[in-house]
Amino acid sequence: MTSLIDVIFLLLLFFMLTSTFTRFSEVELTAAGSGTPPQAPTEAPLFLRLGAETAQLNNVELPLDGLAEALAEARGEGDAPRQLLVAMRPDVSAQRLTDLLVVLRGVTGISPTILGAS
Repeated sequence: MTSLIDVIFLLLLFFMLTSTFTRFSEVELTAAGSGTPPQAPTEAPLFLRLGAETAQLNNVELPLDGLAEALAEARGEGDAPRQLLVAMRPDVSAQRLTDLLVVLRGVTGISPTILGAS
């Protein structure tokens, strides 16, 4: 019995040392907190509908790679961040949403709000 425990321990040690662990990208999420109430937006919010294969910004279909440029153009001039409402279709995976959040992190002047699946 003792030799069996030794063999199992050696196998466990071997597999722990030879396996590789990958680290997935992290997306920072912040929750709404208390404070001053938000001011009324001066411009209409942008609307993004995210699907499993498509992304539509204000009913214009765009690839996810071109979304940053389109949002930069739609943001316009001004100090206040422009609100972006993101609605997800039911077939959107968590990885697709993470890819979108990575793209949105690189765009300045956009305040995204993620809505539920519709």
